[in-house]
Amino acid sequence: MKTKKIIGISIMVVLLMSCQKFLDTYPNGNYDDKLLWENQQLVQGLVGWCYDQVNSNVRNYNDNEGAYLDGATDDGVLTNSTHVMRRYALNAMPTSLDPFQTYWDRNYKAIRNCNLFLKDRRGYNTKFVFNTKWNDMVRNRLQGEAFALRAWFELDLLQKFGGKGLNGQMLGFPIVKEVYGTEDVVNLARNTYDECVAQILADCDSAYKYLPIAHRDYLVPLAADRVYAGGKYWGRFDGISSRAMKAMVYLTWASPRFNPGNVKARWDSAASNAMKVINFKMTVDAVGGNSFNPTSGVVWTNPNSPEIVMTTRYNTGNTSMERMFYPGGFGGSSNGELGATQELVNSFPMANGYPITDPLSLYNPANPYAGRDPRFYSIIFHNQAQAKLNNTGAVMYTFGNWNAGLNPTDIGADAAGSKPTNSRTNYHIKKYVFMGWNPTASSPATTTHSKFLIRWSHMILTFAEAANHVTQNPNTALYGMTPKAAIKLLRVRKTYDNTNGLPATDPFLDAQTTEAAFDALVKNERRIETCFEGIRFYDLRRWTTDANWKSVINLPVHGANITKSSATPTFTYDLNLEVEKRDFQSPYNPIPFNEIMRMSNLVQNEGWQSWK
Repeated sequence: MKTKKIIGISIMVVLLMSCQKFLDTYPNGNYDDKLLWENQQLVQGLVGWCYDQVNSNVRNYNDNEGAYLDGATDDGVLTNSTHVMRRYALNAMPTSLDPFQTYWDRNYKAIRNCNLFLKDRRGYNTKFVFNTKWNDMVRNRLQGEAFALRAWFELDLLQKFGGKGLNGQMLGFPIVKEVYGTEDVVNLARNTYDECVAQILADCDSAYKYLPIAHRDYLVPLAADRVYAGGKYWGRFDGISSRAMKAMVYLTWASPRFNPGNVKARWDSAASNAMKVINFKMTVDAVGGNSFNPTSGVVWTNPNSPEIVMTTRYNTGNTSMERMFYPGGFGGSSNGELGATQELVNSFPMANGYPITDPLSLYNPANPYAGRDPRFYSIIFHNQAQAKLNNTGAVMYTFGNWNAGLNPTDIGADAAGSKPTNSRTNYHIKKYVFMGWNPTASSPATTTHSKFLIRWSHMILTFAEAANHVTQNPNTALYGMTPKAAIKLLRVRKTYDNTNGLPATDPFLDAQTTEAAFDALVKNERRIETCFEGIRFYDLRRWTTDANWKSVINLPVHGANITKSSATPTFTYDLNLEVEKRDFQSPYNPIPFNEIMRMSNLVQNEGWQSWK
């Protein structure tokens, strides 16, 4: 008699549906399993469909994995009172509005297709091209990409859903390497956190064996081979991005929440893998086509930026970021959906590199935006900031972020007639905004937007944090670089506006000589560099322990109460306006309620007793 495994509908039926969605994109549909493996385009499509999942929800930063996620941290405040991430942050989210359910489904759909390609090496053994050399190039690339994609979706599951279960055990996600059929019914259990880490690392190593080190034309000497290798495959996983994923996994696994014994080998592995990416960028990619230069700034509208380690495909002519971040007063076509907090503003040092809390910074609270770190002006629009066409041309808009009165509901009354389209903190966001877009122009210019999933800057920050914990001295080199030298690369590079960064002479950086002091500086630099990328939400959690997470995550966030006192104008700044107080019930996200209901073996995360 056939033995059936028990499976939850959501996790497996969506996996089974994923293949059908893929097959439906081809003429005449209705391909069965046999015909699938006889059509090399369909076999390649198994991997291509997975890239669609990478791109589907994250081409822009304005989603629950990007800027909106930062709206549930001490970096941002969402304007819409009913936005799901704001409800989550205020402990007012019902099971029916779980923002992470969609990603659970997406990830397992993609993993199913990867498994289908990899199972019994059927994908690898498919004949893609008659020429043996080119066929080997194609099948090796696809095999490596299938492993890398599976690692990517597994990493996303671990980041979003890894945590201490109600059984007291640190758990990850259910590892799935099988391809289930329509008759299979399975009741999945979560693997341990460490088992999930091992699975992701193994997939990254398998990917590395098959993939070229990078998709660059200059690494493919013969022009004829560039049909099947090289820059044509930019935006797909390669050897360097698999090393970067390992660095990311190790960094989280080494952090206090997941490393209570402070196992130094984890920090060392994070530093080692990050340095492999850094070295490639600074030695190999620095001399090839579209060469990387560590002093150049990031250009968010360049989908081919040398800064990129892994990116989504780009949207052409997209204005979603501009409409999201500008207030309604700018041409009446924007929404001011997210405001930066005063806490984030305060994290930017002064132009001499000293934090504003240091007497040597020369910070003036009566004129709080003068003389700040040049990076500040390329990330935040503050009161009286000017949005200039392409940063140097005509003034398109001047931010009037003062209150009509002392009532916080009057924030931004001068900036737009419709207050719901203004930031609640009196700060708007410039990062990602294309400064060539002017909605009041007769033919507004548009540009491309993509999401830089992994960047060189991320690897610099990973190395600096991890290496500091290995050496316990930021001036001690590890793998050829000191942690302090790594951070200096970020502090001195060009801003997003292509202006000079902090000066090369950096006495505050030089003064951080202990492990603890430098760790605090690295965390602040990480905050500045990665704000609104959907990273801080998870950083805050991995840095905490069971003893202190509430005091770190459940804090009020503030904005600026700005009063205009004359037509000169003169402004008075109260930078202690409490806008919102967070009330997370757990340092972990919940396992989707629907999955808990369907699979009795799933254990819910700690703090979500009512979701089980």
